[in-house]
Amino acid sequence: MPDLLTAALAYAERGWPVFMLGRSKRPVANCPDCPKAEEDPTHDQNACPCLTCHGFYAATTDPARVAAIVAAVPSGQLALRTGAASGTVVLDVDPRHDGHHTMNGLIANGLLPPTAHVITGRGGPHLYYRHPDTHVPCSQGKPGQGLGPGIDVKADGGYVVLPPSVHPRTGRPYRWVPGRGMEEMPPALLTACTPPPAPPIPAVTGPTRVREAGGISHPDRLLAVLLDRVTTAPEGVRRPTLYGVARGVARMVKADAIDKDDAIAALTDAGRQAEQTERDIRAAIRDGFRAEGVAA
Repeated sequence: MPDLLTAALAYAERGWPVFMLGRSKRPVANCPDCPKAEEDPTHDQNACPCLTCHGFYAATTDPARVAAIVAAVPSGQLALRTGAASGTVVLDVDPRHDGHHTMNGLIANGLLPPTAHVITGRGGPHLYYRHPDTHVPCSQGKPGQGLGPGIDVKADGGYVVLPPSVHPRTGRPYRWVPGRGMEEMPPALLTACTPPPAPPIPAVTGPTRVREAGGISHPDRLLAVLLDRVTTAPEGVRRPTLYGVARGVARMVKADAIDKDDAIAALTDAGRQAEQTERDIRAAIRDGFRAEGVAA
């Protein structure tokens, strides 16, 4: 079995951005100098020079950086950033939650052609398909959601553990099954992985008005960066991202760079674009403003 560094460098050579998780398969905690997205949404996670901060944002194909990342977390799990970044969509079949039954049904319906796959440390497969160059969201395998019980979709905004990592509970390594290349996603599978578009929601207000105040020389640019963090946040971190952005916008309100009503309207629109519920949007804005001493 090759060591993690040898494998990591081989993946990077084929153009797959890799990074290291902790031994528990969770992202490594940020260093003290790097805030979480919800704490400071203006911190550029993609451009952060740290080796292990911000989860899959640390993924890279640079050999020197890959070697440094593996050396920084030698007992962790090697992971791949899925989606357009690596050109992959991975179906994670969990046998503990009826994943094999769901998978067999999808195979019978012609949705899952044979493709490159990994046997995980728990014994379920990871099925690798080529990314279709259109956004494919991550989804959880629950009844009535995504592809069905026990199959998670790991695509844009997601990651999977790579061989030869060893599962922390079973002690068994992840391993590639030989003899299969990575196939294209069938159109029907892509459709099944893509939720129907939400009906358009009218904007709650007119143009947002900002002004230079409180030492903020380009409030329009700052607001655009903050709102973009909400609308482009990966699934699973959208609610905390909206909260963190609300704190940043609340500071603009305190500096008199934007009126409170305009700020709330802009945040509400961004939350809707990120497919958050009205209740979650209101709560995130309220809590974010309150944390900065601004009533919402």
